[in-house]
Amino acid sequence: MMTQVKAGDKVRIHYDGTLADGSTFDSSTGRDPLEFTVGSGEIIPGLDKALPGMETGEKKTVEVPCTEAYGERNPEATQSVPREQVPEDIPLDVGTQLQLQTPEGQAVPVTVAEVTEEKVVLDANHPLAGKDLTFSIELVEIV
Repeated sequence: MMTQVKAGDKVRIHYDGTLADGSTFDSSTGRDPLEFTVGSGEIIPGLDKALPGMETGEKKTVEVPCTEAYGERNPEATQSVPREQVPEDIPLDVGTQLQLQTPEGQAVPVTVAEVTEEKVVLDANHPLAGKDLTFSIELVEIV
């Protein structure tokens, strides 16, 4: 009898993550399988809950709505900074990922969303926020 995955099991999976337009945003192809404990919150909820009941070697495709992935986009997570306050050596191409420090010293990843002569708009939403994701997964092993 094949063992089925249950919450608390440590598993290894191979996966391909694609967006609605079919473009791949993440994949384990060419890398070691992703290892994590099922049901522990180490991966996005929509993927986590697809694993219980799977058997070693099984493959499946999982549609994950944004609410079970990286959440909806939060319009309040963008902030406009006067351009003269941005140090000269910081690249300001739209799409550039930067790290800001909060007053508490926490690192916050942001993406340059807009640049004008007066201001720079930084977006602290996860790059995949608001996006529905599709994962093709293969259960490599239950560790």
